[in-house]
Amino acid sequence: MSDVFAVDLALDLSPTAPDVVLAHLRRHLEVDRQDDWHLADGNADDGIGDMDRPDFVPLLADRGPAKRIGGLLTGRLLQGPDHWLLTVRQELHAELLPELVELAEMLALHARTDGVIGQVRFYEDDIPELLVNRSGTLVKMPLRAADPNAARHLP
Repeated sequence: MSDVFAVDLALDLSPTAPDVVLAHLRRHLEVDRQDDWHLADGNADDGIGDMDRPDFVPLLADRGPAKRIGGLLTGRLLQGPDHWLLTVRQELHAELLPELVELAEMLALHARTDGVIGQVRFYEDDIPELLVNRSGTLVKMPLRAADPNAARHLP
């Protein structure tokens, strides 16, 4: 048995999200490694001190086949015409969940709209815990199993 969690994030960030927040997010995505982005001032630090932390682990940087959850691991941040778009699918070990919650709280604070911004699921479980933005505050909402005979949306 492993302590791996499936993590999915999908949200739009406000066009006014501070550069330091975007830089911190890019650091987790390891965008700089992929030469997709450069800080406007040429500085490689994100202002949060990650560059000085030897224990920093990029949470959203894995790409390619997933080992436990199936499918592909990905992470992408794109600038739209009037906001930022983020989509992430990752496998994370349990010991990294506190850092993920911290990152999700920061993202919720700068999310463009309220509602579901992601989910976290123990890889052997069927039901995830939703990550919900409520007016800039992250709410973790556990789901519960429904009556198997009570399909609401799918035939």
